[in-house]
Amino acid sequence: MPVTVRVLAGLVHVERVVRVLDERNLQAAFHEARHAKWRSWADVRRQYATASHVGDRIVFNIKGNDYRLVVAVDYQRQGVWIKWIGTHAQYDKINVREVKYGD
Repeated sequence: MPVTVRVLAGLVHVERVVRVLDERNLQAAFHEARHAKWRSWADVRRQYATASHVGDRIVFNIKGNDYRLVVAVDYQRQGVWIKWIGTHAQYDKINVREVKYGD
């Protein structure tokens, strides 16, 4: 039976995400994540060659690297937790290993 990834985030954070990215890009990203079958970092890397692994977080480049999305992935439970999203300039000011949504 195929396992799909669940995308989880606080409502306040999701509203922030919608303001940062247009709705079409956001829906496409959630659709891809929901249908992913990631069992390891290697699976993520195969699908997203520009993604980075930082500690227990994964950083995705979005919209031509204009934005960064930081997530935590639980491969066993197939869950993706959005930790942070913002511009590339804002990303340079955060600690990726410790940031959490709402920061």
